Amino acid sequence: MLNEDAQTELTKTLSGRDVAQAGALSGALCYRRTEGGGLDILVVGSRRNGRWGIPKGRVEDGEASTAAALREAFEEAGVVGIVDETVFGSFSYRKETGPNHYQVAAHLLQVLGIADKFPEKSIRKTRWFPLKDAVRDAAQPGLRTLSSRVEKLDL
Repeated sequence: MLNEDAQTELTKTLSGRDVAQAGALSGALCYRRTEGGGLDILVVGSRRNGRWGIPKGRVEDGEASTAAALREAFEEAGVVGIVDETVFGSFSYRKETGPNHYQVAAHLLQVLGIADKFPEKSIRKTRWFPLKDAVRDAAQPGLRTLSSRVEKLDL
């Protein structure tokens, strides 16, 4: 479940047109250590415009935010791993096709493996970026801020 601060952040009004599809969106900030000790972040391309972001989607009725993050990471990128129970942070974004703002509660997810087959393999690009590049190339400013916070962690 979301802690009180994360829930407040998800429901905070940015404009009159905020959307929290089915109550909340959850995302997975997927990472792995490289052989050289660096940190890579996995990004997925948007189906609409190809911009880089993290796996994210609706939290289904009765589903924990962590479960939604794991599910979305698998569906969009084939990722399996360990998700942190604590919401790492949140960000908002807007789709180019409409006025709505979407709030995402993001969890850190340590990637342990990637499946050969997953639901959105044929419609999404995935790519590993070194952390510094992921910070620079993230499509949403709030996601860039979250990614920059990862630099300060001992993962």
